Amino acid sequence: QVQLVESGGGLVQAGGSLRLSCAASGRTFSNYAMGWFRQAPGKEREFVARISRSGTTHYVESVKGRFTISRDNAKNTVYLQMNSLKPEDTAVYYCAADSSPVFRTTPRTYDYWGQGTQVAVSS
Repeated sequence: QVQLVESGGGLVQAGGSLRLSCAASGRTFSNYAMGWFRQAPGKEREFVARISRSGTTHYVESVKGRFTISRDNAKNTVYLQMNSLKPEDTAVYYCAADSSPVFRTTPRTYDYWGQGTQVAVSS
């Protein structure tokens, strides 16, 4: 089992920044690829970013150049730095752990999930 706890969400004006953190405990953090997903009201959960065990990153097109995913294996933590935030970034953000090394964006393929943290961007 891997337990994931997100933090860092909040309310910010458009153009602002937030950094989300996801602290992991349980099994060896470095054995998992980590992803960030988000879910807006009335919408399906969507892929935002992923970092592999070796540090390779992938992003959904809408956040490229604005969001940065990173990990600190010594602290068992994955981060999502979000800059130039837009109102359409408003959602609950979730981190997830994937035991597979294959790049995947489908939520149901991830093994463990956090409880989510709310991000609200005002215009």
